Amino acid sequence: MFTGIVEELGEVTAVEQVPMAARLSVRGPLVASDARHGDSIAVSGVCLTVVEVRGDEFTVDVVNETLQRSRLAKIAAGDQVNLERATAAGARLGGHIMQGHVDGTGVFLSRDAEGLTRFSLPEGLSRYVVEKGSIAVDGVSLTVVSVTNDEFTVALIPTTLEMTTLGRVTPGDPVNLEVDVIAKHLEKLAGPYLADLARVAEHNGGRAATTQEDA
Repeated sequence: MFTGIVEELGEVTAVEQVPMAARLSVRGPLVASDARHGDSIAVSGVCLTVVEVRGDEFTVDVVNETLQRSRLAKIAAGDQVNLERATAAGARLGGHIMQGHVDGTGVFLSRDAEGLTRFSLPEGLSRYVVEKGSIAVDGVSLTVVSVTNDEFTVALIPTTLEMTTLGRVTPGDPVNLEVDVIAKHLEKLAGPYLADLARVAEHNGGRAATTQEDA
């Protein structure tokens, strides 16, 4: 698990094609300092497993499923990435609960002089994004200012712009998005109940059930 508090701005040093995956070499002295084979590191919001550590660099394999769902499919040597080690049990939860499982990619649209930043939302994700809720953008935990069916805004402070890739994006650049996992679980759990209510309402001519007898 991660919290979306970026520890370090790393750099991709090599991209190699291997069977059914791409192997990335990433320079990140801080996160590599105590990394071991099998550890989890979030690379711009994508939870990846360390394959090897060499000095201040580590390598990770990115499988096709992850490449299709994230912007890592277009990553190249020299690109900068946000890095965060997995959160230790009992540590402070500085951002919000994140899995490092990207739900899709958005696009950076604009940023005004006060840091209010607009991103597009892929179809189907807007229902998980709420005003003042949390969303992860390239692995950065952010608070939603506003949301519509196809875009959302966040307010970025100077520190975030300086210490993450979000200060370096230009209009049209893709970003990895992870919505609130709690919202997704609630939707699945409540789905059958809401479907039953809809059936009852249809049976009652549009009137929802109000008594045990109705249900």
